[in-house]
Amino acid sequence: MAVDGSLVGRAFPPTRPYRVTDEKVREFAAATGVGWESGDPVPATFPIVLAFDAMNAFLDDVEVELSRIVHGEQKFSYARPIAPGDVLTATLSVASLRQIGGNDIIGTVSEITDDSGAIVCTTSATLVHRAAEVA
Repeated sequence: MAVDGSLVGRAFPPTRPYRVTDEKVREFAAATGVGWESGDPVPATFPIVLAFDAMNAFLDDVEVELSRIVHGEQKFSYARPIAPGDVLTATLSVASLRQIGGNDIIGTVSEITDDSGAIVCTTSATLVHRAAEVA
């Protein structure tokens, strides 16, 4: 089943507040193979932690199976660096949707904001929702 085109422009509820700690950054760095010590800049791809939570909530809401998603592209645009102590949330919106060969190409944007509401980082992703296999 194709993803509903009326989703374009729709924003989904923000993720729960996420406190950035040295421990969380260290775990992320270890999982991604990046060396990190307290006091170092937070890795540039760290916001994927929040963006992924927002994406999973979106997929659950629109009843799309994660197993049919291929992550096509990810970009990060920063307003300021992330630092331990930040409390962040992500709000995902659907920026674009098109169908190619029975597959849905979904463009999303997630705004990562701090506890004052200021944008810290904006992430954009391209998700390919694979067509259902025909028996």
